[in-house]
Amino acid sequence: MNTKINKVLIAEDHESMNISVQKTLEEMGILQPDYVYYCDDALVRVQNAITHHQSYDLLITDLYFEEDSRPQKLSGGMALISAARLIQPDIRILVFSAENNPSKIEILFKEFKIDGYVRKARNDAKELKSAIESIAQNQTYFPRHLMQVVKQKNAHDFTQYDITIISLLAQGIRQNQIPEYLQQYQIKPYGLSSIEKRLKDIKDILGFSKNEQLVAYCKDIGVI
Repeated sequence: MNTKINKVLIAEDHESMNISVQKTLEEMGILQPDYVYYCDDALVRVQNAITHHQSYDLLITDLYFEEDSRPQKLSGGMALISAARLIQPDIRILVFSAENNPSKIEILFKEFKIDGYVRKARNDAKELKSAIESIAQNQTYFPRHLMQVVKQKNAHDFTQYDITIISLLAQGIRQNQIPEYLQQYQIKPYGLSSIEKRLKDIKDILGFSKNEQLVAYCKDIGVI
C-alpha cells in the first residue's frame, strides 16, 4: 500500500485486540508497528522516537485502560492524546474504542483534534483500514454511525427548556405532573398544553411517536 503512514504506535491494553490491530496494519503494508499496553509507555515511546529523529506518523489508542498493580501517571487515552500532542504536535491520532456515546466522540474531534475514530464492533478491521487510508491522505475520518446521529441531532436544536422537560420525563415524572415542577422554579411556559405541544413538535421533527423514544434518543446523544 502506498501510504504516507509508515511508523505506527498502538496503545491497547487487551493483548488479543492489540494483535488484531497489528495484523490489520500488516495487511495494509505497514510492517512492524510498535505496540504497548500502558499509556505511560506510549508516551515514552513517542518521546524516544523524537529524540532519535524517528517520530511516529500515527498513534492508535484506546480510550479506556484497565487499572492493575502498576501505577500510571496517564489515566487513559484522552490523557495520552493530550500529552503526546504536547511532545509531538503533528502526530496523527486514531482512536479505536468501544465508546459509543456520540457526544463524547464529538468532544474528541472538537477539543482533542483527533484525526479519526473507529468503534470496536463488527467489521471494525475493515473500518480501521478505511480510517487509516483517509488519515494517510490528510483527511479526517468520522465514523458512519456518528455522522448519522449528528445529522439527526442537528435536525432539532434543543433549547434549555426542551432539555428540562425531557429530563423530567427521564426521571419518571409524568407529563401531566411537569407543570407543577416548572411553576415551582418559575420556568415558563409551564402550562400543560404548551408542554404537550413542545414535546409533539420535537417528536415530529425527529420522527418519534412516544415520549419514551425521545428520552432514549436524548440519552444516546448525550443531551440529557
